[in-house]
Amino acid sequence: MKTFKQYIFLVLLVVFSTATIAQIDRTHAPKPGPAPEINLGKYEHFEMKNGLKVFVVENHKIPRVSFNLRIERDPILEGEKAGFVTIAGDLMRTGTTNRTKSQIDEEIDFIAASLSTSSTGIFASSLTKHQDKLLELMTDVLYNPSFPDDELEKLKKQTISGLAAAKDDPNSIAANVQNTLVFGKTHPYGELMTEENVEKINVDDCRSYYSTYFKPNISYLAIVGDINVKEAKKIAQKYFEKWEPGDVPSFQYEQPAAPEKTVVALVDRPSSVQSVIRISYAVTLKPGSQNAIPSSVMNHILGGSFSSRLMQNLREDKAFTYGARSSLSPDKLVGSFTASASVRNEVTDSAVYEFLYELKRIENEKVTEEDLNASKAYMTGSFARSLESPQTIARFALNTAIYGLSEDYYANYLKNLNAVSTDNIQQMADTYIQPDGAYIVVVGKAAEISEGLKKFGEVQYYDIYGNRVEPSDAQPLPEGLAAGEVYAAYVSALGGREKLEGVKNISTTMKAEMMGQLLDLKLVQEAPNKMKQEIEMNGMVVNKVVFDGTEMINEQMGNRMPVDENMKKEMASESGLFPELYYAKSEIKSDLTGIEKIGEENAYVITVMLPGGSKKTAYYSVETGLKLRSSKVIDTPQGSATQITDYGNYKEVDGIMFPFEIVQKFGPQEFKTEVLTIELNKELPADTFRIE
Repeated sequence: MKTFKQYIFLVLLVVFSTATIAQIDRTHAPKPGPAPEINLGKYEHFEMKNGLKVFVVENHKIPRVSFNLRIERDPILEGEKAGFVTIAGDLMRTGTTNRTKSQIDEEIDFIAASLSTSSTGIFASSLTKHQDKLLELMTDVLYNPSFPDDELEKLKKQTISGLAAAKDDPNSIAANVQNTLVFGKTHPYGELMTEENVEKINVDDCRSYYSTYFKPNISYLAIVGDINVKEAKKIAQKYFEKWEPGDVPSFQYEQPAAPEKTVVALVDRPSSVQSVIRISYAVTLKPGSQNAIPSSVMNHILGGSFSSRLMQNLREDKAFTYGARSSLSPDKLVGSFTASASVRNEVTDSAVYEFLYELKRIENEKVTEEDLNASKAYMTGSFARSLESPQTIARFALNTAIYGLSEDYYANYLKNLNAVSTDNIQQMADTYIQPDGAYIVVVGKAAEISEGLKKFGEVQYYDIYGNRVEPSDAQPLPEGLAAGEVYAAYVSALGGREKLEGVKNISTTMKAEMMGQLLDLKLVQEAPNKMKQEIEMNGMVVNKVVFDGTEMINEQMGNRMPVDENMKKEMASESGLFPELYYAKSEIKSDLTGIEKIGEENAYVITVMLPGGSKKTAYYSVETGLKLRSSKVIDTPQGSATQITDYGNYKEVDGIMFPFEIVQKFGPQEFKTEVLTIELNKELPADTFRIE
């Protein structure tokens, strides 16, 4: 069975094709100057008799107009049907009493417009000449949603599918546990959606949500584009005047608080070769409050940018991670602080130590004028660039109304930003940075990381839904079982040694998607270890790898990349048709280390030391013998990250089992590859593996 080791080049294509980040010259601090004068742009607003508040931002540069309807309600605790609010919002777009979903789609497409719904509003945009047709469609969805049963079932299936995938995603798991601990399960922000919740949702739940909360007296309409106030008033009266107001329930919730002492929350994920770390707690920080601007500057210095302290420490200095960030999020109900990164297992406790070091450092040491001025300069530029979009002016207008900000809040933003001092930063750190009272959530392999985490406090174990659990004992290996026997079971599951040794070459075609682009992949392998792979995008070869058994080339966009001797050694061992057939006969060392869960299956875990000096881990099903996963830490110019490849949907081809679905994860990227065809022992051109 081929290992698909070659898929690394697909991933590296993404890494190396990413735009180069400009280096920041830190040898000289930017000289602070007075806050620049800015022209925020104007907006007009009026209120209709039914309570709908309308904001108009004129922009006549292009003949387009957009309508953003926003429902401003209290967060809702959804209980045993958690998820019905989101689904109700999505379902509104799937049909009305006058039109089916396909009819809405056709009419929107015909005028080259867009129309989307959510639980908190509707957004629509089109050319100005089509605004009446657009508003007819928008208000049909607003007034007459039909909530069709068949569309609800589709949404439920999609939601359940996403939740199933999230169960195996360490970042999703970390977010779940973080939210339940920081906010609590009886708070809307800490409530989790599960497959069981979604199954219980019915059409009546969606209708009830719509009829209760879609009211004009708690709504705001932002009209932006090629339109004037007089026209806006006319169409608002024509299309929104008949919208009936009504009473809307409000809710009060107990205010979450940060823990009195640090809590280490560990989710044991035995298959992980990286740990996801999130250090978080609740804060009281309202949008637009006196502390909003200086606290955002403090967080920018700490972990809010590529040049922040966390990034410079954990990425640039220690090379623990691709990126370490922090966020300080204001909210009307309750805000939060979070610092996060994904790191290799072996440096998990060291990374947590560095996080806490930087939190204590910004709390205890006054920042330099240089750091402060650099952050203020960056934030000034970001604010100025945002003003290029008229949607920004509309957002400012809505925020001013919704959060009760002063009318000149945004006009004075740069002046107030420029006034932030190092003393202010110290005050904000004293107020919002709590390294000794935080939840340290870690999702990773407990067997390798739990001992090191004990230095930060008692290690408490949680499941993927944030429920406290007891640490599970590792399942023992059968006495006397060795890696060679697992390989033998794998070879037998594929079709047997005799069948596999009878294969002289394999030709495979595949398709995949990367960043919205469709890819065609062609892979040819010949015994004992020759290989050629080509990846095409829009008919052009963007990646080509050839290994003739001794020499190797790797071309990216027609340019040859460097290939060292270790890469050749590794390719020689991994590009064979079925590498496990020959592991026992080669210099490769394999160690059977345990049994772990991959999804719902138990898997034997084998650590393989490759000839080039690198290490990989392979997982073989205890029940079927088939390979379920392989993982490896890859070094790139941006740092190290773990490449995980999952194999599934095994099918028989000429008596041999092959995986027809390969899912590869590399850092934040995920690629799903579907095998289209596999041909064995076909006649290959003589120059197939020629290297020129």
